Amino acid sequence: MGLLDFITGRNKELELMFDVDLIEKTSDKIHLKKLAIQTCTDMIGRTISQTEFYIRKEDRIITDEWYYRLNVRPNKNMSASLFWQTVIHKLIHENECLIIQSDTKDLLIADSFIRNHYPLVGDTFNDVIVQGYKFNRTFQMADVIYLEYSNNKIAKLLDSLYSDYGELFGRIIEFQKRKNQIRSTVAVDSTNEKSLETQAKLQNYINKLYKAFANKAVAIVPQQKGFKYAEAQSNMQAHGVDEVMKVSNGFLDQVAMSLGIPKPLIHGDMADIEKVTKNYLSFCIDPFLKKIRDELTEKTLDKSKYMAGERIETNRVAYRDIFDVATAADKLRSSGIANGHELRDRLGLPRSNDPLHDKFVITKNYQDGKDAVKGGEKDEA
Repeated sequence: MGLLDFITGRNKELELMFDVDLIEKTSDKIHLKKLAIQTCTDMIGRTISQTEFYIRKEDRIITDEWYYRLNVRPNKNMSASLFWQTVIHKLIHENECLIIQSDTKDLLIADSFIRNHYPLVGDTFNDVIVQGYKFNRTFQMADVIYLEYSNNKIAKLLDSLYSDYGELFGRIIEFQKRKNQIRSTVAVDSTNEKSLETQAKLQNYINKLYKAFANKAVAIVPQQKGFKYAEAQSNMQAHGVDEVMKVSNGFLDQVAMSLGIPKPLIHGDMADIEKVTKNYLSFCIDPFLKKIRDELTEKTLDKSKYMAGERIETNRVAYRDIFDVATAADKLRSSGIANGHELRDRLGLPRSNDPLHDKFVITKNYQDGKDAVKGGEKDEA
């Protein structure tokens, strides 16, 4: 056999080996990022969906069309809780959310739109699409509710963070899957014909071996002429499952911190839960509500109404023990620091028509010396 025949024969063998499916494609680990972002956004969305939005004028709540749309039924297809969860989801994922009002007063969340920026006049929005329906009109900034999350898209920050965590997570998963992996080789008789039929037989043989060893506790596979199967022992020291969880939780912690969610809360830790929850409401939920409240104030109240005392207010969910609240309220009222209406506002309760709540009361134990109010030492006749 000449040199040319030798090279040609070696090339045929290489061709044969490259055609055999020996390596399984590594799965994408993008679910790590999706799970972390979805966990955090769902928590924020569920919390804000429990908020009540209302317009207050002096001591009464105005229950008008806006009150119904913001708290009961924003549109024909969504409840208020689902509506606000969707708003928060788009606001975090896309850094912005556009809400338009249809001719029937329905509040609709835009799936996509084009914003036209103008330096001296209000911006406009066109090509607005809601659930596949495109509006053939231009919306003015004054006629829509437009929310922005931050100056920088959090999605870009998370993508750059995930590039490191995702690679590490993927490598650990691969090592874990290869622990106690069955490793084998198939020796092919070089005298066999390098035809497509031979390649098909070899591939079929490998597939049967893989299926037998993967699905059966006891697998007996007959040897074929020209094909010799040999198994090698793997001594790889793989990472444990706890290492996988550490990387996964580490990325989740970074996402939670970027959104203002305390790490113990996202993991369900019960230690000092009251303090952690208060921090979550103060530094994560309240900024979201402030953005929504400011935008609603601008778009629903004109200057004259605002100067007349009308305000957009929110009554968010709060973590508090009713007995602790009652004790604190009693001290604030009895010391003259707050009247009844102010305390009811802080507790999220509607104002009362009782004139007693307009007064500031100071009980005897808070009065000092000569200014103390006398009386009550004995029953009057």
